[in-house]
Amino acid sequence: MAIAHSLDWSLSSGFICRSRSSLINSHFAATVKFSFPFVLFFNLSSRSVRADSSACSPPFLEEEAPEIELDLGFEQKPESSQADYVELNLLICSFFKDLATESIGYECYQSSKGRTDFRPQIQTLKFLIRYLIQSKSWGLLFALCNDFKNYRVFPDQSTCRKLITACVKARKLKLVHSFLEVFVENDPEISAVGIESALKGFNQLHMYRYSVDLYQKFQSSSLDLSLACCYLIMEAYLKMGKSEKAVEVFHDFKNAKDSSSSSLHSKVYLILCESLGKMGRSNEAVACFREMLKKGIAENHEFYSSLIRNLVRGGELEMAEELMLEGESKNMIRNPDLFFQLIVKYVEVGTVEKALGIVASMKRANIKVSDCILCAVVNGFRRKKGSKAALQVYKNLVLQGHEPGQVTYASILNIYVHQGLYSMAESVLAEMEKRGFDKCVVAYSTMIVAYAKQGKTSEATRLVAKMKSQGCYPNIWTYNSLLEMNGKALNLRQMEKILKEMSRRKITRNRVSYTSIISAYNRIKDYESCVKYFEEFKLTGEKVDATLAGILVAVFSKTNRVDELVELLQDMKSEGTKFDTRFYRSALVALRDAGLEVQARWLERTLKKS
Repeated sequence: MAIAHSLDWSLSSGFICRSRSSLINSHFAATVKFSFPFVLFFNLSSRSVRADSSACSPPFLEEEAPEIELDLGFEQKPESSQADYVELNLLICSFFKDLATESIGYECYQSSKGRTDFRPQIQTLKFLIRYLIQSKSWGLLFALCNDFKNYRVFPDQSTCRKLITACVKARKLKLVHSFLEVFVENDPEISAVGIESALKGFNQLHMYRYSVDLYQKFQSSSLDLSLACCYLIMEAYLKMGKSEKAVEVFHDFKNAKDSSSSSLHSKVYLILCESLGKMGRSNEAVACFREMLKKGIAENHEFYSSLIRNLVRGGELEMAEELMLEGESKNMIRNPDLFFQLIVKYVEVGTVEKALGIVASMKRANIKVSDCILCAVVNGFRRKKGSKAALQVYKNLVLQGHEPGQVTYASILNIYVHQGLYSMAESVLAEMEKRGFDKCVVAYSTMIVAYAKQGKTSEATRLVAKMKSQGCYPNIWTYNSLLEMNGKALNLRQMEKILKEMSRRKITRNRVSYTSIISAYNRIKDYESCVKYFEEFKLTGEKVDATLAGILVAVFSKTNRVDELVELLQDMKSEGTKFDTRFYRSALVALRDAGLEVQARWLERTLKKS
């Protein structure tokens, strides 16, 4: 009786004193099921159970209990039992279902790998991969890759996509290649899914070179890659600027059977058309587009954008306009930039009437004609047919309901000023300000030039003050107009103020600025100031033009600066500056008036040789 009690207590105490991991390990030998609503695990690796009380001695036995062997009579399951490893997989999965016991689940999996009858199931791999990715245990994923190879068990397609995508996002490229190599060697179906996921991840991260390297690595593996892989590889080549390679990939996949959706086929053909267009084969791109439509593959607005843009770039304007009208009829022309590119090209080649036709097409398609397009049309007519034709076109466009913007207003104002229609220019400026375009430096500067031509110094000064009050500060063109205006009026004090303001605002003077300054001081015969500003001009590195040279010849001859005059003429000759008749005569007169006959003859000989 004492022995029976001793045996019962020894078993129970052994169960209590063991840790959870030892309990799990005890399951690896055998499983004994009782009629209780729970399962007890005993270590039956030996032939018998020993009533060993050395771990915890019972309190009612003072002497050492004898060692008694008992044969419980339970049948031990063979190690190769399939039910055993299935049950063990279920146990591991149960641990992974709870966040608190996930680490125990991984330890259980590691311990199970030592058993010859263990084989992980797909569900177990799914939990393992999820746990290792979430814990960012990339080193342990390398070990799992070896487990795939050893057990020849692989995750399902969904888990494979998540695994490869996570590794790519973490930039674990060696791990990606290790998994793909194992997949390619053992499971073609999973390998195709893995390669597609890797290509997609690389392209999303703009790692196009890695996509190409991956494709080239497994190109000789005789894998049946999907149409999605074809699209991703073509996209990578196109982004890398290797359009010819993208076309080659298309031809490699062209005859492959694929049940992918029509939208994916459409994406592949779009990459093909874009690649051919960038290679200068726009006509061939249009032919491929027509072939796609015959196959029943739906087009979209991106095709028309790509084809029209490349046709315009290649000068195929008629075909571009045909596609434009076709896309317009299908309501697939949505990008105003296409119209702008075609209009600019028509303006460049001089067919401005067709540019007006494109504007009419935009109106029919309910696409707003931008300010840039209106400006391009107006300036095109100005260059081709003159200012009056440009003004008439502008008026017609406004009557059609098109609203000009700041750029178009500035162009029209400039035309009015060049035509001498200053009152009309003032009306345009007033309309601009009324519509909120009150910070256009070009328009204000043009109007200041108009006041300068009219000699309206006070109006120009007030307009400059108005510019500044609205936060629109003059540029070099504006300052040059003010310098010229005040120079002609011999208002040198105002000129000096303008020069100081330019220095304060760090606006560098150019040749036009110095020409106005030197001309003004020459008119009041302040030749020293002329020489001083010319020395400043030489520091800018700009070349002397004929206008400035004519003023300097007079200054140098009147101040008897023969060496500077000769040096100036030699520099102009070496720089290739052309001597017009007016300059030639003024230079000869200046030299002879100064009694420099030798230099005058030298100038005559020089001009005859040139």
